[in-house]
Amino acid sequence: MTEMIRAVQRSLASLRQGKVWLYILGPALAALILLFVLGLATLDYLVSRFIEQPPMSWMAGWGAVWLAKVLALLGGWLVLLSASYLVAMLLTAIVVLPLMLNHVAARDYPDLVRQGRDSFVASTWNSVWAAVLFVIGWVATMPFWLVPGLGLLLPLFWISWLNRRTYAYDALAVHATADEWRRLRREHALPMLGLGLAMAALSHVPLIGLLAPSLAALAYIHYGLEALRRLRQGSVVAVANS
Repeated sequence: MTEMIRAVQRSLASLRQGKVWLYILGPALAALILLFVLGLATLDYLVSRFIEQPPMSWMAGWGAVWLAKVLALLGGWLVLLSASYLVAMLLTAIVVLPLMLNHVAARDYPDLVRQGRDSFVASTWNSVWAAVLFVIGWVATMPFWLVPGLGLLLPLFWISWLNRRTYAYDALAVHATADEWRRLRREHALPMLGLGLAMAALSHVPLIGLLAPSLAALAYIHYGLEALRRLRQGSVVAVANS
């Protein structure tokens, strides 16, 4: 929990730098434009398809047509918001995060040597594959959204998983060796997922949610680089005392 709080605090401090806002606003603007275009083009179609599916079709048959339409509209907007978030996440992971990483690492972690693989292909593949798994899991669990409580928990779970799967790797790929990454992933599994959950909750805040992918990337950069710094310092102390 301490590491998560430290990462969030440093992310807030980074927001005082004007250049960081250029990285954050780009994906948010793209997501906003996509949401508007998709809403005009597909919302009516999505609502009509949702209202034909149980339990909305059952509600319409029972005479509660208004409730079926409300739930179908909610389902349509959830699909559009998810698509917009996914696009913002991919833009952040593939385009924005490397630029943000260079800026933050040079400013706040100049002592951290880059020993990883600076592989654009590997990071892109990680992000795209995470997005594919996210879509599969999202679609497969949509019938459970109508269960009281799960309609809130499942979207939070999937977005938190997506954040951790994407940004935890990308934030460390350039600096950490393969062995260091495996160790950090094992030792920090729960805090990394918890950080993803915090950022997932932020994604549900109106308007601010569009900034969530870039803010999540920034938080994972600070979390990952600080965890790597502490790991290497611990290794140096262990060697010196042996």
